[in-house]
Amino acid sequence: MPILLSCQSLTKSFGPRPLFQDVSLGLSDGERLGLIGPNGSGKSTLLRILAGMEDPDDGQVIRRKSVRVGYVPQTDDFPTEATPLSFVAEALRLSGSSSHDDDDLHERETRAIIALGKVGFLSFDQPASELSGGWRKRLSIARELAREPDLLLLDEPTNHLDLEGILWLEDLLDAASFSVVVVTHDRYFLEEVADRIVELNAAYQGGMFDVAGPYSDFLEARAAHLEAQASQEQNLAGRVRQDVAWLLRGARARRTKAKGRIEDATRRMGELAELKRRNTPERKAGIDFDATGRKTKDLLVTEGIARSLGGRLLFSGVDLTLRPGSCLGLVGPNGSGKTTLIRVLTGELDPDAGTVKRATGLRVASFSQSRAELDRTQRLRKALCPEGDSIVYRGQAVHVASWARQFLFRPDQLDVPVSELSGGEQARILIADLMRRPADVLILDEPTNDLDIPSLEVLEESLKEFPGSVLLVTHDRFMLDRLATQVLGLDGKGATKLVAGVSQWLASLEADAAEAARAAQAARPATASRSSAAEGRPGRLSYMEQREWDGMESRIHETEARAEKLEAQMREPAVAADHERLQEICRQLDEAHAEVEALYERWAVLEAKKK
Repeated sequence: MPILLSCQSLTKSFGPRPLFQDVSLGLSDGERLGLIGPNGSGKSTLLRILAGMEDPDDGQVIRRKSVRVGYVPQTDDFPTEATPLSFVAEALRLSGSSSHDDDDLHERETRAIIALGKVGFLSFDQPASELSGGWRKRLSIARELAREPDLLLLDEPTNHLDLEGILWLEDLLDAASFSVVVVTHDRYFLEEVADRIVELNAAYQGGMFDVAGPYSDFLEARAAHLEAQASQEQNLAGRVRQDVAWLLRGARARRTKAKGRIEDATRRMGELAELKRRNTPERKAGIDFDATGRKTKDLLVTEGIARSLGGRLLFSGVDLTLRPGSCLGLVGPNGSGKTTLIRVLTGELDPDAGTVKRATGLRVASFSQSRAELDRTQRLRKALCPEGDSIVYRGQAVHVASWARQFLFRPDQLDVPVSELSGGEQARILIADLMRRPADVLILDEPTNDLDIPSLEVLEESLKEFPGSVLLVTHDRFMLDRLATQVLGLDGKGATKLVAGVSQWLASLEADAAEAARAAQAARPATASRSSAAEGRPGRLSYMEQREWDGMESRIHETEARAEKLEAQMREPAVAADHERLQEICRQLDEAHAEVEALYERWAVLEAKKK
């Protein structure tokens, strides 16, 4: 396939520390590349270099002529007064997508409306500052879609999306015609979206490992590669031992040997040292939560709890029991009430109905997705050890330097302000704080954001071994499948469902949506009859009503056909390019839909009078 973009021998350092060295790769039309690697390996930096926003220290990026590259960063930043429509339209203006200002405003707004519609926006005039994290991410994606990229670069796009948002993004990328490079730690997302995986890691020759195929194929190939690399080290070590023995025989023995053998021995020693460096196990965060050892059977029990917010019912009738060794996964759309439910369970809020029974002296440790408890003005050493230079962990004093190393912090970072640390590093500070507090119940609200895959794997192992109870709010389906003994789903409309796993919850959402659509279609006249029967009285229809009744079905068919015709016109390129015409057709379509509803309502009234 034609090459869109290629990198040749890229090198980039952060101060004295190299991020990556001599990285080379190419990207073809239509490829879906997943870029992974431990925190600090330079994934985000490489993405910015590909986008042309940052220069490498050495090497070059070659782009095909006229290629359009879109970039969605981790942090979504919008002007204070921006609306979704104005933000996307202004981005099109700045990108130089048009030439005539008078006519072009309509074109830009039309393209913006189409892009916003693709990502799910129904209202285009809401201030962007009021959008949730998930909708801010969608808006950032809409901006790049409007620019019609040949290559879209996405840096941790799932961080602020709920499960439904992640599934939506998977569908969007699967159907896209452009190429994609995505940096993500979401392993199921990688499996579904990527057809090629590249890992940046000093454990590989050349600093990267490149595998064609989904994430599952990558895991198999990586295991085989590392095993072969370890075997190569053993074989080379045997050769080097022979070289050393020969060299130690003395100058007399060596005089009779070729000079080339000495050079070969020196080269093999260098290769062995490099192999040992690459094969040294990667340091991982030392995550190990401390439990109180409580033997109580029921740690926390709820019976029929309910809670509303601002007059909107978030959940009701929730019955839960948290026991030692259990893990409850909590899922639902953004704004469905997950954080509110946590606050009810911890006692920060009272339920509107029902009861919460906690074991006497219950000890709860929480991780908040907002990270509000982090003082970003503090130095790292103070954040890790609030009282002095040591902390007490499981009855033992641990110096701040050793404690920092356990969470992969370097000694030179101890005096760095928390605000200058990465998202993953800030998450590790909060995890370190949790580990210092023995608990019966761990509550983790989106702990996976910004953590790399090795840290996620360590976190999963620690939670799996935790003898207390865990309540886990996360959009990481892999973690939920591995840890959750039950999943409580909130639908965002007040209903809840307790299921065996996240796959069952997602399947139930699809089934409920399909059933609701079928029921709405089948029950249209019946629903109207129930709501409007009071308007008519049983008895015979009048002459005019009978004539109206006789023509009702054909009128409904005609109006529905008109609505379908308008929908088809909206999809025509000429209409999409004409902002005023598009708005007029949208208005007519709304009127047609309203007329159909009114006809069904009237049909129901007349039908009720005939009975």
